[in-house]
Amino acid sequence: MEILLTGASGFVGSALLPELLAHGHSVRAMTRDPARLAAVAPAAQDGSLRLVRGDAVTGEGLEQALAGTELAYYLIHSMEPGVDGRGYEGFVERERLAAQNFAALAREGGVRRIVYLGGLVPRWEPRGGRRAKERRSRHLASREAVERELLAAVPDSLALRASIVIGARSRSFRLLVRLVERMPVLTLPAWQRYRTQPIDERDIVAMLLSAATSPLSGEVLEVAGPDVLSYGEILERIAEAMLVGRPALRLRVTMTGLAGRLAAAIAAEQPELVLPLMEGLQGDLLAREDHAAERLGVSLHSFDSAVEHALAEWERAEPLAAR
Repeated sequence: MEILLTGASGFVGSALLPELLAHGHSVRAMTRDPARLAAVAPAAQDGSLRLVRGDAVTGEGLEQALAGTELAYYLIHSMEPGVDGRGYEGFVERERLAAQNFAALAREGGVRRIVYLGGLVPRWEPRGGRRAKERRSRHLASREAVERELLAAVPDSLALRASIVIGARSRSFRLLVRLVERMPVLTLPAWQRYRTQPIDERDIVAMLLSAATSPLSGEVLEVAGPDVLSYGEILERIAEAMLVGRPALRLRVTMTGLAGRLAAAIAAEQPELVLPLMEGLQGDLLAREDHAAERLGVSLHSFDSAVEHALAEWERAEPLAAR
């Protein structure tokens, strides 16, 4: 199958690329910086891999990248400053433009299916007979808007929604590890009580691979790991896996802006990444019971297995001071 893989140099895309090639697909790996991708792309002597330059926001190179493509993976998502220098405040507009450009050209080019990886949305249980509310941060609302755009353009598409992906290159996971590593006391704002279902990188890759040929059509699948954990429990379990003792200070206030900037400084991460992630912590992020993994033929790894695998991969590249 002729496949276009966008976001090929990113965390999920770079893990999916060798699996697509191993399963006999011909892949066009699209990136804004082919030199960066060439440094990490697997060798493909049979011509099954082509590196193509493209930018979904500006549309540069996109029509050529999509021409003749049967299936396209849309793994484009960035809250970092764009060419205009705008950070988080500009990413919603960039996401909208990128999705509209991609959807229009994919439809015109006859792409059969788009596979999109987005994010779970928070839900609240009803109280006092009232209907349950659903709220979305700008970050999660943007990802849902992209999902609608892509599925409307190519009806046979599939969208996967996931929470935290546990992997050595996952920036969300790396943020949590750095906080555990560098904070002698885990200071946990009020959002630490909210629950979610982290998922192993290996499982997300397997589901994305399966989605290429799955008979499922036009669906939104909420994919999640088997363990339901609060964010406080996630940090404590990571600390256990890293063999460090970290007492926890649990606060009753959220302080999103202050906590986000402080976490970014401690982890040496960009606030443009951390702030929208924390803004999204407004409730539980739990998947519907739609048996997505079973329907895609994927057996799930436990949270502890995912963390151990990710930390082992991390340590092959660089040491962890706390371990």
